[in-house]
Amino acid sequence: MRTKYQIIFDELKSNILSGTYSVGEQIPTESALQEMYGVSRQTVRKAILELSNEGFLRSEKGSGTYVSHQFRSKSGNGAGKRTIGVITTYLSDYIFPSIIRGIEGRLNEDNYSLLLASTNNDVAQEKKALEMMLSYGVDGLIIEPTKSNLYNPNIAYYLSFKEQDVPFIMINAYYEELEVPFFCLDDVQSSYLATRELIAKGHTQIGIIAKMDDLQGKYRMKGYIKALGEAKLRFHPEQVLSFDTESKLALSANLEQFLTDNREVLTAIVCYNDEVGLEVVKVCRELGISIPGELSIIGQDNSYIAKNAGIKLTTLTHPQERMGRDAAEWVIKKLQGKKDLKNSNYYLPELVEGETVRVLEPAPVE
Repeated sequence: MRTKYQIIFDELKSNILSGTYSVGEQIPTESALQEMYGVSRQTVRKAILELSNEGFLRSEKGSGTYVSHQFRSKSGNGAGKRTIGVITTYLSDYIFPSIIRGIEGRLNEDNYSLLLASTNNDVAQEKKALEMMLSYGVDGLIIEPTKSNLYNPNIAYYLSFKEQDVPFIMINAYYEELEVPFFCLDDVQSSYLATRELIAKGHTQIGIIAKMDDLQGKYRMKGYIKALGEAKLRFHPEQVLSFDTESKLALSANLEQFLTDNREVLTAIVCYNDEVGLEVVKVCRELGISIPGELSIIGQDNSYIAKNAGIKLTTLTHPQERMGRDAAEWVIKKLQGKKDLKNSNYYLPELVEGETVRVLEPAPVE
């Protein structure tokens, strides 16, 4: 549990880093802070003194306490070598190690350091990561947004980077409420190609499993609906299983119910990604549903786990290492003062054939 002093310290620091209190602005008086937090003057002074020691505040005798410009020049990277911050949602064995490898490889070529943080797709952890990057004084930033399909309460931190002319670029997704550069897979096209492939193989009853708190899930749903519409196939809400970061823990149980309910109807499923695709394989084995004999599935992202699973999953490509390298290249060029940089790019996916899709024989005519 945080002490009252720690609460004051953390909140004042957050307000400075997010730009709520700008450089040169006076913070509330000691008396006002005492009243706000219900603490002694000594507790308030302890928080202010520590923030002053870290370069966030400066006191003027007889005038008050102001936000110092020093924290912007305070950098943990020392003189000389520049540092690029990288914030991803996860650091697991999915596509993220390949993305980071691409970033790191390009940074090493120009002798840049990398400062890495992850959010576990949690906005509170994203806030901490952003505050760390601002405190450290990174020269540039590469971010994979957190819960990108929902309102993000940390927008002020991104605006603070903009105000400080710290270049940043987003990968895999972006916050639609911000005008920011981004490099993304064309997620609409990815799911569109997956659905179209199943239709071309004779499937007309096609479900989808979509993660809906991320922008990728929203756009992959859009691609699925687009392909159904072009083929004049009806969209059935009951053939959609959606989940989010929190409900992902219950995905296996929810899949079991979904597959049981739709067993007599669905012949194919478009999966949000390869991780979900392999979870479908696992649950199908438990239920005795053969793949692709009874059910065809397509993953997305052509991930490491799909390549090393016990079944060769049909999937769609994701640029992974190239995306990481391109993002690092963009930040480096921006820091070098290069103009007319491409501020957005959608990578086009391609189908990777596996063994989880079968051609559906037409029903015999009676």
